[in-house]
Amino acid sequence: MKVVKLIFLTTLLFIVNACFLETAKEKSDVKDTVIQEDSLRVEEESEPEVVVILPEDIIFEKDFLYEQYTLEDIYPYKDTVRVFQWDKMRAELVKLENAQREDSVVWVIFKNRKNENGESPLIRNFHRNAYKRVSDSLGVERYQSVPLYLLSDTITPEVYGRDGTLAAFLGEQGTFWHVRSIYNQNEWLVPKRYVKSIGTGTFEHVAIVDRTNQNIATLEKDTDKWLVRSMNPATTGVHRPPYQMETPLGIFVVQEKKEKMYYLVDGTSNIAGFSPWASRFCNGGYIHGVPVNLPRKTIIEYSSSLGTTPRSHMCVRNASSHAKFVYDWALLEKSLVMVIE
Repeated sequence: MKVVKLIFLTTLLFIVNACFLETAKEKSDVKDTVIQEDSLRVEEESEPEVVVILPEDIIFEKDFLYEQYTLEDIYPYKDTVRVFQWDKMRAELVKLENAQREDSVVWVIFKNRKNENGESPLIRNFHRNAYKRVSDSLGVERYQSVPLYLLSDTITPEVYGRDGTLAAFLGEQGTFWHVRSIYNQNEWLVPKRYVKSIGTGTFEHVAIVDRTNQNIATLEKDTDKWLVRSMNPATTGVHRPPYQMETPLGIFVVQEKKEKMYYLVDGTSNIAGFSPWASRFCNGGYIHGVPVNLPRKTIIEYSSSLGTTPRSHMCVRNASSHAKFVYDWALLEKSLVMVIE
């Protein structure tokens, strides 16, 4: 009887120990799982956040490379004053800086100079502007522009995009490229033939044209600040149908250079003269020197109309030596022209 009782107690003890060990193992497994999950959670939370640049982070420092006709930050004009709008410049540069902080951003340019890639199709809601040409609601003409489609509609374009506009490539969708305009941050689909990829990299040379104050500043990025290389008077385009047009607002890429840019007598195919040291950034818009009307052939250095009122045909007139500076300084497809109001 004692033997039976001993066997029973031994068996019971074995069963209790087995249950205890199994329970302990389950608790250990649960603990390990919790530790692993916590480790993952800590790892996810420790991922670095993308730092967004703010306007106040943009620092300007004057370090001129071109010093003729230099204007002050605030300077007299007739019975008032004019200024360099540094705050507005910061607002535009922030768009560029934040876009350039994205990993391996691929840059593209809207391309359709003189409709070289084909006339854009009609947009959904178009009208005829004061120049009798098809235009969208934002004033962008069909001629020399590219069609921009909504992400949800590849049948009929919504608006037009100006030749020379800088955008970021976001991906492909059939025969379209998905892009984001750096100027207004809008996303569009654009037929591939109207877009040119210019690869990765950063833009470190920027000319900023102010339509309100009729001046131009050239800026060069140097690590954590923007060096001001020149501050000069300029003359922008005027709205005067049927031939003269305002210099368009936006962020554009320097696409072409001409030592002499010949222009025509309005409404004809006859050459009227040339503008020296021309750097094209949009449609037929150039930064150039003082126009030289035939029969004169020698370059004119300066005009008293610079820095006064708009009077160009879309272009941005400069002192000819400053136009030469921009011509040499701004590398093709690696430099920008920003136009502000």
